[in-house]
Amino acid sequence: MKKIQILGTGCPKCKTLLANAKVAVQALGVEAQFEKVDKIADIMKFGVMVTPALVVDGVVKSAGKVLSSNDIKKYLR
Repeated sequence: MKKIQILGTGCPKCKTLLANAKVAVQALGVEAQFEKVDKIADIMKFGVMVTPALVVDGVVKSAGKVLSSNDIKKYLR
């Protein structure tokens, strides 16, 4: 099972990234656990300075942009 974390304070871009990640997971048929990380101190632990950010299995895959579901699929394969 993949662990997908969305780092951000709850802005519209963060919500869009989460929605796109869910679409990607469903399209690939993989099992995933989603977690929203919204506390600044927790976001900083990942070394991320710009949100939204996508973290897959503890590895930051993207920061500062909203990935499309197709872009996210690349990180889930």
